Parts: sequence; C-alpha cells; structure tokens
Amino acid sequence: MVFGASFKFDFSIYVSVKILKTWKDKIMKSINYTAVIRTLGIAGDKYQTLLDSLNKQTIQPSKILVYIAEGYSIPKETIGKEQYIYVKKGMVAQRALSYTEVETEYILFLDDDVYLPKTTVAQLYQYLVDNDADVISPDVFPNAERPTLGKWMMKLSGRMVDRRDDGKWGYKVMRNSGYSYNTDPKSGVYLSQTNAGPCFFCKKDDFLKIHFEEELWMDQMKYALGDDQVMYYKMYCMGLKQLTWFHSGIKHLDAGTTMMSEEKEKMLIYSDFRFKTIFWHRFIYLPDTCSLSRVWSMVCIGYALLFTLLISLLKGRMDIFKLKLKAIKDAIHFIKSEKYRALPLIKKIV
Repeated sequence: MVFGASFKFDFSIYVSVKILKTWKDKIMKSINYTAVIRTLGIAGDKYQTLLDSLNKQTIQPSKILVYIAEGYSIPKETIGKEQYIYVKKGMVAQRALSYTEVETEYILFLDDDVYLPKTTVAQLYQYLVDNDADVISPDVFPNAERPTLGKWMMKLSGRMVDRRDDGKWGYKVMRNSGYSYNTDPKSGVYLSQTNAGPCFFCKKDDFLKIHFEEELWMDQMKYALGDDQVMYYKMYCMGLKQLTWFHSGIKHLDAGTTMMSEEKEKMLIYSDFRFKTIFWHRFIYLPDTCSLSRVWSMVCIGYALLFTLLISLLKGRMDIFKLKLKAIKDAIHFIKSEKYRALPLIKKIV
C-alpha cells in the first residue's frame, strides 16, 4: 500500500512536470521576434558568424532585417534570409529608426560582429519574463577582467569605478558621466542603468518610447562614442527595467580595425570629451531638481575633466591637452546652441 501511494504521488509529480515543460515549450516556440542588424557591410567573416548564429537559434526570428548605410555595397556573406534596407549612415541614425518593417512584438538588436550561442534568444526572453523586466543585454565588454593597473587608473580618473558584488546591480551611471561596474558578477542577470550596445532584446514599443532619434546630435562626430550609454540610460530614466546578463557566452567579435593611427586616436579622445560634457549636462545636471545635488554633480564632472587634463600636462602632451580643451569648449558651445535647447528635456521617472 505504501509503495502504491508513493508511486501515485511520484507519477502525479511526473505528469505535472511534463505538463509544465510542454506549456513552457509552447510559450517559448510562440515568441515572435525580428532580428535587426546595423552595418556598413564590411565586417566580413564576423558578419557571417553572426548570420550563422541566428540561423542556429532554437527560436528562429520572423525576419532578419539589415539596416545598411547608404553608399555601401550589400555584403557577400549570407544565409539567404536577410532583407536589406538602406538608411542614413551613423551609429545613432542606423538604430534610431521607426522600424515600420518590424511586425513582431520583440526585437533582437544586433551589431554586425556578434556571436550568439544557439539558445541565446530563448534565454534572453526567459530572463525578461522571470524578472518582469523590459530590456536585457549581455555583458560583452567584461570590465571586471581589466588588469589591476588599468582598473586603478580608471578609478582615479573617475571614468570607470569597480564595485563589490552586492547581488543586485551590474552597471550604474555616475555623476561625472562615467560608470561603475560589478567587479565580481555571478552568472545570471543583474539590474543595470547602462549596458553594452552590440546586442539587446526588448519589445518594439518599449524601444520606440525613448525616442532615440532625439539623440542624433551624437552622429555629428565621426565617432559617436557613448551612443549605447545614452540609449540605455534614457531607458532607465523613463522607467524601463533593464538587465545585464553576465557570463552569457555571447561574444563581441569587434569588426573594427585593430590598428589605430595617431589621427584616429586623437579623434576618439576629442569625441570622448565632447560626449562626456554633453551627456553630463543633458542626463545628469538638467534632470536634477535639487540645487545641492547639482553642485555636487558639478564637482564630480570638474574633477573628472581636470584630472585627465592634468595627466596630459604631466606627460608633456600639450597637443592632447589642447585637444581635450577644444572638445570641452565645443561641447559647451553646442549646449548653448538653439539646436540643443530645442531638444526635449530628460525627465527621470525612476
């Protein structure tokens, strides 16, 4: 009798588990999403790796839409499922779109040089559901793996600051336009205020809510540094709950050239300083309604900028010092412009 009762109990559990698994499988298979890729069409084998990764997903995309910059040729790499759409060139311009071609509830946003394990979409979706979140992005730039000296230099400059694992936060934006990161994240997801741009998953409607097209000012620079920070922090400010997935197996293959000329290095420095100054004013200073808090924000950005200017002087690099000063001055000039003042104010509802 005991054996019979035990068997019935075990069998009922088995049936329940099977029903739940079948229900979950049906839900997962019903996920409707579109993969959208921004590209110049020059990523080569890395782009092919991305396409192959999409083709192997356990949950296949409804469409693969590739938004290629005007004036560039359709790449030879293919899996025969891509649809190409020409748009204006720019890191923001090629992402801040209306996506009228997308007919699905969800979108998987991608750069053209990402590798995705075959269960990526299934896991991204499940994490969103399990955590009642709106946006999720994998940590493809693992700051925690930086060398110790590099970490200390970043910390002293205020550019990136490491934090102990509190079991809750991945990345947080700081008052000086920099960000802090979890130095020892466990596998799984954490809340974040910013993320990496090469890959993220969310509802189409949630992405359109942030009106990313308002931030096209970033494309004025040859290198639109910080476009991902602007996008994600704007999501955060508007109340969208976002997650960072650590140790996901998703890889950024980096299709950019590994060789950097002195001219490109200087352009990146200029773009970085211009961006940080404008980001600070638009996303940190203006939305703050507390006078004392605003003063503290001014101290924070002042320290960050002065520290890096001092480093250039100590290195005897007057050319870099002057370049940084020019970037700050140009940013202030833009902040005072009618074009900037016409931008809708950022309102924090978090």
